[in-house]
Amino acid sequence: MMSHINEMWCCHWKWKLQHCLYLFILYIICMQQAAQGCYNCRTVLTDPSGVFTSPCYPSDYPNSQSCKWVIRAPHGFIIQLTFSDFDIEEAPGCIYDSLTLDNGESPMNLCGITAKGLSYNSTGNEMIVSFKSDFSIQKKGFNASYMRIAVSLRNQKVIIPQDPDADVVSVAETVLVPELSQFTLCFEATKSNSDDNDDWKIFSYTDASSKEFFGFGKTTKGHFLSISDTQCILDHALPRNVEFFTGTFEQLCVIGDTFSGTIGVYAKSIYHNTYCPDMFGKVIPGNGRLVLGSNSNEVSSLNGDIYNFRLWNFTMNAQTLANLSCDVKGNIVDWENEFWSIPTSALKAENNLSCGSYLIPSSTIEPTSCANLGSLCQGGLFYRISITVFSYNSNSESKVHDVVAEWLNHTFQNWNYTVYVVNISIQPGTIKEAVREKRSIDSKRYLGLQNYTSYWGQPDLRNCTENAADIANQLLNLTGEGQQLTSDKVNDVVQKLKKIVNDEEIDESLGSTVVTIFSNILNSSDSVLAASSSEALKTIDALALKIQFTGPSMSISTRNLALGVSSVNSTSFKGSSFSVSPQNNASDFQIDFDKDQTNAIASVILPPSLLKNLSQDDFEVISRAQFTFFNKNGLFQDAETPGNLTSFVVACSIGNITIRDLQEYVKITIKHTKIQEDPKPTCVFWDMAKNGGNGGWNPTGCKVQADSNENETVCLCNHLTHFGVLMDLQGTATEIDPQNTKILTFITYIGCGISAIFSAATLLTYIAFEKLRRDYPSKILMNLSTALLFLNLIFLLDGWIASFDIDGLCIAVAALLHYFLLATFTWMGLEAVHMYIALVKVFNTYIRRYILKFCIIGWGLPALVIAVVLASTNKNASRVYGKELYGRDANGQGGDDFCWIKNKVVFYVTCAGYFGIMFLLNVAMFVVVMVQICGRNGKRTNRTLKEEILRNLRSVVSLTFLLGMTWGFAFFAWGPLTLPFLYLFSIFNSLQGLFIFVFHCAMKENVQKQWRRHLCCGRFRLADNSDWSKTATNIIKKSSDNLGKSLSSSSIGSNSTYLTSKSKSTTNTYCKRSSHTENIFVDKPSSKFAQEDGEQTSIIPVHQVIDKVKGYCNPHSDNFYKNIIMSDTFSHSTKF
Repeated sequence: MMSHINEMWCCHWKWKLQHCLYLFILYIICMQQAAQGCYNCRTVLTDPSGVFTSPCYPSDYPNSQSCKWVIRAPHGFIIQLTFSDFDIEEAPGCIYDSLTLDNGESPMNLCGITAKGLSYNSTGNEMIVSFKSDFSIQKKGFNASYMRIAVSLRNQKVIIPQDPDADVVSVAETVLVPELSQFTLCFEATKSNSDDNDDWKIFSYTDASSKEFFGFGKTTKGHFLSISDTQCILDHALPRNVEFFTGTFEQLCVIGDTFSGTIGVYAKSIYHNTYCPDMFGKVIPGNGRLVLGSNSNEVSSLNGDIYNFRLWNFTMNAQTLANLSCDVKGNIVDWENEFWSIPTSALKAENNLSCGSYLIPSSTIEPTSCANLGSLCQGGLFYRISITVFSYNSNSESKVHDVVAEWLNHTFQNWNYTVYVVNISIQPGTIKEAVREKRSIDSKRYLGLQNYTSYWGQPDLRNCTENAADIANQLLNLTGEGQQLTSDKVNDVVQKLKKIVNDEEIDESLGSTVVTIFSNILNSSDSVLAASSSEALKTIDALALKIQFTGPSMSISTRNLALGVSSVNSTSFKGSSFSVSPQNNASDFQIDFDKDQTNAIASVILPPSLLKNLSQDDFEVISRAQFTFFNKNGLFQDAETPGNLTSFVVACSIGNITIRDLQEYVKITIKHTKIQEDPKPTCVFWDMAKNGGNGGWNPTGCKVQADSNENETVCLCNHLTHFGVLMDLQGTATEIDPQNTKILTFITYIGCGISAIFSAATLLTYIAFEKLRRDYPSKILMNLSTALLFLNLIFLLDGWIASFDIDGLCIAVAALLHYFLLATFTWMGLEAVHMYIALVKVFNTYIRRYILKFCIIGWGLPALVIAVVLASTNKNASRVYGKELYGRDANGQGGDDFCWIKNKVVFYVTCAGYFGIMFLLNVAMFVVVMVQICGRNGKRTNRTLKEEILRNLRSVVSLTFLLGMTWGFAFFAWGPLTLPFLYLFSIFNSLQGLFIFVFHCAMKENVQKQWRRHLCCGRFRLADNSDWSKTATNIIKKSSDNLGKSLSSSSIGSNSTYLTSKSKSTTNTYCKRSSHTENIFVDKPSSKFAQEDGEQTSIIPVHQVIDKVKGYCNPHSDNFYKNIIMSDTFSHSTKF
């Protein structure tokens, strides 16, 4: 009966399981059909942009999916794919669910969430995206957008096809090559190192019948250029006679002129001409077909690559080719997509191409999505427009973006188009000269950023090549009387005059016109002249040097500017003089040579020994002396120099050489523009190198002669340049007499030398003895000593290095000095922070990797500041760091070159401001620490008032030098207190390393023990077991101050942070002892010793120091005072 029931039961369950299995299979089939029905995931995408997702997104994707999307773009484009959302089952190696991205180079498997927000670029015009899922665990999947990106041909080289019938690289059919009798051809090419073939072609130009009329290649005879049916061998014009093209790109330019039969070759910055008589009169016919490589199977193509193929229908000279840039486009054929028909297999992108703007597959945190591009993501027709915006007011990109967007939307408001400003970047404003056969005047259309109105700008004459005299006359009319000149107009005029002076031959007539133009410019206000003053002065100097004249001298006089040039015979030079005086009944001036004028308003007398110290080369090239007089001083603006310019300005030079350190002074007499009742003149010259190359007044090498008066000043200078007179009209310039300057210099250098020695001694002591550097204060002290050591060493070497006149080395030294100064400030601040943590929060704070974090801040923060400063210089560090002259006297004499910060803003922000923050922090910590120490000491009764005062005073002195409080003297060196505080600043700060050594090294008992134990001998040597010989009697004599030693006489025990890390055990131990003082410890002297880290000390009887023991139950310990602030020995001394 039971057996029968069991059989029925089994049959029943078998029937049920069979039906369940049928239902499960049916469910799986339905799910797959539903999954396949929710998304078509195998397709080819050819739209310019679009979006695709995983199946059923944003719901979870189904199981067992196999999807594939092929994204294609035309040739010349790449695909950019961005994942705005990405969540696929994560597994090592993406072995379960995964997305495979094939960008044309190497497939990439993605899973998890790592790809969210990232963008990927294809290497070609096709990208394949595959997605698969397994039978379990579904996720949301992904949401991806794609778009085409046009790839410039400048980022790609062409692999020259070896089969002319298969893959052909040719000029596009839309490009028509005209008939050529003159041409310039430039390209870069490489040749495979494994190819030994000496018979090949790089390009071939044929007509419709495949007859070659133009080509370049090589035969056994050498490299050749073919025109029609003739060949010209070029090997003797190439730098290498055997093989010019190698495994790296070499540029070659070939210049042909069939009218003269000459072929020029420009390679490796060398230009050679060769004469090919057979090419005389040959013409390259037009409308042919230009292909890269050989056009026939008879001659092979170069086995290599070609790049930047450009062709012009005119010839270029050597200077033009030397200045040929990537932006100069070939007017017949250029290296751009629209000029060529290139199969994808022949293109290869590279990152080291000479004219490339590299398009590297990259990842970005901000993906390009439909939210950014609007309807562009939906595909369809769209227009991409590039607009160049000239922003003269240094507007931010966001402001320009908003203005352009608003202007475009306003312009297209009546059209059925939507405007999206996808990308805006502001490039530096530069003027690039294009190589053309003819140049003409051009003008630009400008957009006002305030009212969005457009207007035509002034014609741009800078690229014109008309006759120089005609241009000068146009500029003369432009700057004539009644013309309102703006700063931009003046700058344009100066630039055009500079081009005329540099490029043209200057005769007296053209020179007179140029001088008159400059005179007209000088009528403008100082603010209008400020931007172009430096270039104007340099152009005037170049004009005086270049102008051609006949006879012994020539002069040009105008209302505001006078120029005189005289011939100089260097072998018979016996001195010379120039003077300028007003002409009778005329507004111009008269220049006289070697004549004394009683009414001269300016004169220069050159001594006979002027040319004695010149080198033989300089002596032989001298042929002229130049003299320039400025009636108006608008070109000489220097806000950095105190005083006002109260005289005319004269300039004098001999040829194009520098003359300085003369034995006999050059005598310059200059009338004042106004009578000075109480003159305090200073003779100065215009130093072109000051103020970042903008120029400024410099008194070096000039002094005032005693016979100067209120009407004129007589200057004696040992060099030649622009001279003027500055007056301190208000008497506010603070000066330090030479004696005090010398004393301060001696104090500084001697103090820094001593500080460097003792900083090194402190550092070596803690490095040599491992027990001393176990605690945190010692490690912080070592870092501070290191920063201080390098600061002093670099300061001592700075002046010597500056004497070498190596700009790069001087900049590096200035940056290092800046860095170690900031590092010193930072470590002093970290000393204060550590004291606060150790004293105020001793039992409440635990910081992991304490010293590591301090080191990152102490050395990393100054490095970050220096990096920001250097980055802000736009790769021109000389704007911030460099050589300056310091320590000059009132007459501008003396002084020393020093490599330091030149920019005042950088100095005040990164030095004064940085230290100000650290100083305030240190003052706050100083007050907190001293309040804690005084509060603890005030509760003690075993010291007299005198001992407490001395103890607190020692604490103040010790902390003052450790925290660098003496650097604060710099904030008080103003007005009448300048000199006293400069002395205090120099003495205490230059000796900071010495004071730190005394208070925090030499006077610490554990340091003295190590010195005596390892460095002394005889009776001064301390035995290794000396601590074990201590008795209870010695302990009682030491009284309560030895409690700190009983806790920790070794360096590790003296660390308050060590107390912090052991706070629980230490506090419980001593509190427990203090609570049992009436038991076994009462009246029983103890000789029990505590050993910590190898140091042995004794613990005194508790009944004698019960109050001290109770004090250790408090969070603020006197041990901090004894071991961090003061030395152990010093705590027992009453001498200061």
